Amino acid sequence: MFRTVVFDLDGTLLDTLTDLADAGNRLCVRRGWPTHDRDAYRYFVGNGIPKLVERIAPPEERDERTLADALADFKADYGAHMRDTTAPYPGIPELLERLNAAGVQMAVFSNKADALAKEVTADYFGADRFAAVRGQRSGIAPKPDAAGTLALLADLGADAASTLYVGDSNVDAATAHNAHLPCCGVLWGFRTREELTEAGAEYLAENVEQLYHIIMEGPQ
Repeated sequence: MFRTVVFDLDGTLLDTLTDLADAGNRLCVRRGWPTHDRDAYRYFVGNGIPKLVERIAPPEERDERTLADALADFKADYGAHMRDTTAPYPGIPELLERLNAAGVQMAVFSNKADALAKEVTADYFGADRFAAVRGQRSGIAPKPDAAGTLALLADLGADAASTLYVGDSNVDAATAHNAHLPCCGVLWGFRTREELTEAGAEYLAENVEQLYHIIMEGPQ
């Protein structure tokens, strides 16, 4: 059994894509920028909100001041609308309950802003479901940099040899591997099987039942 499991949040535990895309396109409309298809946001997200805003901005609007103003605008709007359509993926609450009953230590590590990550996780899963919830914090490089992951493992007292990182993108696979952890890619999220395979994910889960068995079977 993997004794500790670290979950990505967006695209792994929560389907947040529509709320992120809607907030991004409202920002574009307010600033007179072209809007983007919802599916395009699958590739705009994953590296934090500052990078999301940079990606949706036209190239000529990516100067430091414009992006800072747009980022503040996005954060205010998204903070007010981040529960409009967001919901756990089917079976996730039950999976977390089963893992908790089995004694698995669970944590969340996201590139969402730290306060938002804590807030939305508590909203949908309860304040005590995870041993720790971490988002992007000032002074710490975002995922896939190893520093935040290693600090989280140290705070959890987790042994890397019995820890699994679970996510839905190549960013998550790199996050795991940079911290010398195996990655399980989930196929219900924002990215594709091909991307996760190419990124070297050691495990792939098509549904929560497969993910449960991967965790229970432990390191191979």
